[in-house]
Amino acid sequence: QVQLVESGGGLVQAGDTVRLSCEASGRTFSSYSMGWFRQPPGKGREIVAAIGPSSPSTYYTDSVRGRFTISRDNAKNTVYLHLNDLKPEDTAAYICAASYSEVVVSATLQYHYWGQGTQVTVSS
Repeated sequence: QVQLVESGGGLVQAGDTVRLSCEASGRTFSSYSMGWFRQPPGKGREIVAAIGPSSPSTYYTDSVRGRFTISRDNAKNTVYLHLNDLKPEDTAAYICAASYSEVVVSATLQYHYWGQGTQVTVSS
């Protein structure tokens, strides 16, 4: 079992920068692929970024590539998402997930553990 706890969300203005953190329980964090998803109000969940067990294998959805950066610190059992140049359309609950996959994966069904999410609201 893996428990994931996100932090770092809040209310920000367009153009601001936010760093989200996701801390995982357990001693095998380094073996999991990790992903950040988001769910805007009234919409479905979508992949934002993902990272393999061993950096620097990463994946980004087109709308955030060049603005968001995913990274991980296996010594701290933590995965991060840096959100730069935020836009109102980035407003969503950001949810961390863990996968048993040994490679970077982007599909929701490929993830096995989920956090509760942290809200990011971007005002214009």
